[in-house]
Amino acid sequence: MTDKEKMHTGEVYYPSGDEIMSEQLECLNRLYDFNMTRPTELEKREEMLKEMFAEIGENCYIEPPFHANWGGKHVHFGNGVYANFNLTMVDDTHIYVGDYTLFGPNVCVATAGHPINPELREKAYQYNMPVHIGKNCWIGAGAVIVPGVTIGDNTVIGAGSVVTKDIPSNVVAVGNPCRVLREIGEHDKEFYFKDRKINYDNL
Repeated sequence: MTDKEKMHTGEVYYPSGDEIMSEQLECLNRLYDFNMTRPTELEKREEMLKEMFAEIGENCYIEPPFHANWGGKHVHFGNGVYANFNLTMVDDTHIYVGDYTLFGPNVCVATAGHPINPELREKAYQYNMPVHIGKNCWIGAGAVIVPGVTIGDNTVIGAGSVVTKDIPSNVVAVGNPCRVLREIGEHDKEFYFKDRKINYDNL
């Protein structure tokens, strides 16, 4: 099995061989062009993302700068995904994001890891594990999601959290390491921020 094939198996591999690097550089060139677009070039950005990503649905928006090891080549977005400034996708293997999920500024989603054994790290070996983020999630500013994690539908990840283990659906989870704080429930249908009530008549 080649190193390129091992990228998506979870096995340890060498990521800097000629075959991998040449393809990766092509992806990074396209990413550079995306990040150089003007704010008024919305249609151009949309078309570029369709070329850059493995999959991307309708009405998605990424605010440049966007950072990705493979320029989004292994990223799968559903419909209506929004990402604020400085989203980082370490997409050495696949990242799946469901419909209507929101990313705050400076979020990092990583699939790549390196062995704890320093002798292997010295030789630049790595491994990759996919990340799954469900539908209608909100990933708060500065959150970090590490390789192999799954986050369920409708879940909110608090700002600055470090998500090291799977998080279920329909919860608010915060902290380092990130833990479930509470379930999303009836209270959240009435209040949107502390004691501020949702005025549905004005929505």
